[in-house]
Amino acid sequence: MVSLRHATMINGINNLVITKLDVLSGISPLKIATAYKTEDGKIIDYFTSSTTKLYDYEPIYKELDGWQEDISHARSYEELPENAKKYIEFIEEYLGINVYLVSVGPERSQNIIRKELF
Repeated sequence: MVSLRHATMINGINNLVITKLDVLSGISPLKIATAYKTEDGKIIDYFTSSTTKLYDYEPIYKELDGWQEDISHARSYEELPENAKKYIEFIEEYLGINVYLVSVGPERSQNIIRKELF
């Protein structure tokens, strides 16, 4: 998530689409890397441009409860399990941008529009 936040900042991204949310069903906890611990023990919450150093860093995870339900039949945000909504809302808060569409399967009818773009 640290690298995604960096990408949204440098590219001026204001909205995000989350695809394949359905494949996270049955996974708990959901672990999201929100910072890194460097070799000298320093905690950083920003993306480093040195991929060589990044391999030596230890990710620090935020753990969120997952959900067991099959969400592929959901057609509105309200139909998603509470923990799926918390996951999406955490991403919005962490990145500081809107998640405007969520995909819960491969079909067009399985796209849930959360917020209108215009």
